[in-house]
Amino acid sequence: MPDLSAEDQKLVTLARATRARIRAAEGAAVRDTDGRTYAAATIDLPSLHLTAVQAVVAMAVASGSTGVEACVVLGDAQDLTEPDAAVLSDFAGADGVVVHLGDARGTIAATVRA
Repeated sequence: MPDLSAEDQKLVTLARATRARIRAAEGAAVRDTDGRTYAAATIDLPSLHLTAVQAVVAMAVASGSTGVEACVVLGDAQDLTEPDAAVLSDFAGADGVVVHLGDARGTIAATVRA
């Protein structure tokens, strides 16, 4: 398990709590380039399907954020999907986005860059 900074550990806590609160498939949290944090879970409605990453980036954009520097994704998947990587890359800060991937309990298994 990677050694996370206190700021990244906060993202783990936010993603875990958000996922658990609504029993979603995934929870995600991001820190934007201004240091603000956002958290969201998978949205699976008959007329709207968003991954947790797509939902949390949409929240950041709607709040006026101009970029994301770090992301945590918690759930069953152990890889960053291409659509999620694309969303993060589109909205990345100057140095890209550090992405920590973990299970539903918040145990981080991998860190990648998008």
